[in-house]
Amino acid sequence: MAVMANNGLRFKTARDLFMACPAIARDMRTLPTEQHSIAFCRELLAGRVPEEAITFCAYLLPERAAVWWAHECLSHLTDLFDENDHELLALVRDWVGEPDSPRHRAAVSTAAATPPTTPVGWIALAAGWRDNGSAATMASASQPFPAAHAVNAGILAGLARVALADRFSVLSAFVEMGIQMAEIEALRQSADAY
Repeated sequence: MAVMANNGLRFKTARDLFMACPAIARDMRTLPTEQHSIAFCRELLAGRVPEEAITFCAYLLPERAAVWWAHECLSHLTDLFDENDHELLALVRDWVGEPDSPRHRAAVSTAAATPPTTPVGWIALAAGWRDNGSAATMASASQPFPAAHAVNAGILAGLARVALADRFSVLSAFVEMGIQMAEIEALRQSADAY
């Protein structure tokens, strides 16, 4: 199943992703290879800077899926957030479920207009940028692929709040969740093609 999913990924190899999204080079230092994206991501996780696997997943996933992945990651850290962050997480959850809902779009747009000061704030910003609102227009000139950048920043900021002794296991779980989402998206794309 993973082999089939690898073939259906929107970026088959790490180099494909770097070619399509040169902005990723600003967020990570590891150079791309011709490895399949999933294998490359797992190698990053086992490498010297495992956090780069989070970055790679943020860019590998389609934007809406990346926002959902970030929501799911940060939902596992809710005891580290305050009530405002819990409200933002609920807002992002609702937006992902119905991104075309005018009510959810307006709420995300309002949240995205506030500078992100917490991990969840970055995820709300990613949803706002993905929504092609005014924030996306402002961001696109300074940061191509702004939603992926914001997802990356949000998850890594959340991870920084995890106790050092637990950080690698949480990081690994987040990356595995991102890989699973990428494989599911690949299967969905393959099914839509038929």
